[in-house]
Amino acid sequence: MRVMAQMAMVMNLDKCIGCHTCSVTCKQAWTNRTGVEYVWFNNVETRPGQGYPRRYEDQQTWRGGWKLNRRGRLALKDGGRFRKLFTIFANPKLPAIGDYYEPWTYDYETLTSAPLQEHTPVARPKSLISGKDMKISWSANWDDDLGGAPDHGDKDVLLAGIADKVRFEFQQTFMFYLPRICEHCLNPSCAASCPSGAIYKRAEDGIVLVDQDRCRGWRMCVTGCPYKKVYFNHRTGKAEKCTFCFPRVEVGIPTVCSETCVGRLRYIGLILYDADRVLAAASTPDEHGLYEAQRQVFLDPHDPAVIAEAERAGIPRDWIDAAQRSPVYALINRYRVALPLHPEYRTMPMVWYIPPLSPVVDVVRDTGYDAEDSGNLFAAIEALRIPVDYLAQLFTAGEVAPVDAVLRRLAAMRSYLRDINLGRDADESIPAAVGMTGEQMYDMYRLLALAKYDERYVIPPAHAEQAHQLEELATGCSLDYEGGPGMGGSGPFGESSGGAAPIAVENFHMLRERQTGDTIVDPGDKVRRVNLLNWDGKGRPEGLFPPRPDDGPEQGS
Repeated sequence: MRVMAQMAMVMNLDKCIGCHTCSVTCKQAWTNRTGVEYVWFNNVETRPGQGYPRRYEDQQTWRGGWKLNRRGRLALKDGGRFRKLFTIFANPKLPAIGDYYEPWTYDYETLTSAPLQEHTPVARPKSLISGKDMKISWSANWDDDLGGAPDHGDKDVLLAGIADKVRFEFQQTFMFYLPRICEHCLNPSCAASCPSGAIYKRAEDGIVLVDQDRCRGWRMCVTGCPYKKVYFNHRTGKAEKCTFCFPRVEVGIPTVCSETCVGRLRYIGLILYDADRVLAAASTPDEHGLYEAQRQVFLDPHDPAVIAEAERAGIPRDWIDAAQRSPVYALINRYRVALPLHPEYRTMPMVWYIPPLSPVVDVVRDTGYDAEDSGNLFAAIEALRIPVDYLAQLFTAGEVAPVDAVLRRLAAMRSYLRDINLGRDADESIPAAVGMTGEQMYDMYRLLALAKYDERYVIPPAHAEQAHQLEELATGCSLDYEGGPGMGGSGPFGESSGGAAPIAVENFHMLRERQTGDTIVDPGDKVRRVNLLNWDGKGRPEGLFPPRPDDGPEQGS
């Protein structure tokens, strides 16, 4: 047993309202610059739908992820070293800009400077890539809220095997939102596809990153990632991807997308896993067994043998304690309500999802029956093959039983807690029907519905002695260059807003104090300048609000 630690995330899809706040804040923090206008490290897809980029799940076309060869061993779908060598200067398995979308802005100058005329002037869309006039035909969320479903709905890759069960009047069937980030896989095919070895998985926390110095722009990683969450910066000629906001995570602060999530649907925690089991689990012959195989790779952080091996592997004690309190481990292995996204890709993803119960509840409610009654919900889950079949295509390689079991636990929790909240006696037969006790069901309810900030995000801070003695990076940082991925200039947290500043551990600790303190931090070197990314809503920073009549003579002066 070789114990390693991995930062992981779980998203509760029943709580996602599709507001795209996570996407916008991630965009502002990491990809708000030239060269990556089309890039969304975090995006929210409406399902059913084609996704972003279009039909990214069609691995017959894009050849992403792993497969088992004739000898039962893992092999990249797009071929090994020799194939990549022959195609290194011309890789044809890449989404075109039209599969993502051509980003645009509008010619507002026409509106502001147009002379008086009979007809209202129009601001024409201009491409952010070529600068020319363009016709808008697609975007990262073009089919958001089932937009264009009659024309585009049947192009959803996952509907290919179950189309005969689906009516394409989508508004009368089902819809849910699916937020996506990089999966930070245990077995990342993007890293295995990179000829220059620029993509690596950090040993201390499992976050997958791109070394900008080593990247040569071959774009094999874009092909290799089956989730299409590695992007090409056409300005710098480098690959970029979601970083799991590692500078924030290193000091115990959640990712930007999690911090700003309106529905509070994201959970971040530490998972201990056996690295020696990863290859065998990813090589499971039957795709339907991949979900269970990956779940078995995760180790019980309360097991004394696991604790001893973790300490022997150099994992700090506070990290082991964090793994024991991890909401991610609880949702995946204790309550068993979280599922991986497309385990059949064999990358062993580490961003898991709680499938939505809402479509089933809506169907019951529309019939006029009690949508909170466990008997009605259980019967609906059995009868309603859509969306259960669709969810199985998404989360369990088409195996319906695990999805059915998760939906039953969620339905049982809904019914069991309703009796308690209405002052009625708890019906212990409801949790027993899904293999749980009443106490376990209440604990699961509390985590899903009532958990506070420090229960949803259990993130142990990094240990400097284990991170090669994190030093102040005044120069030499491969990310700190003009147009670099968010670390120089106006960085992801605004600490260097207004000019480049060294990035050091102290900066990030200052950020944490700013977010958790009772008073606003007001450094003297930033007189009369307020950074909204750092303002936590407490106090009245000078220069942010107009002076009030009762303010002192120096307020706002």
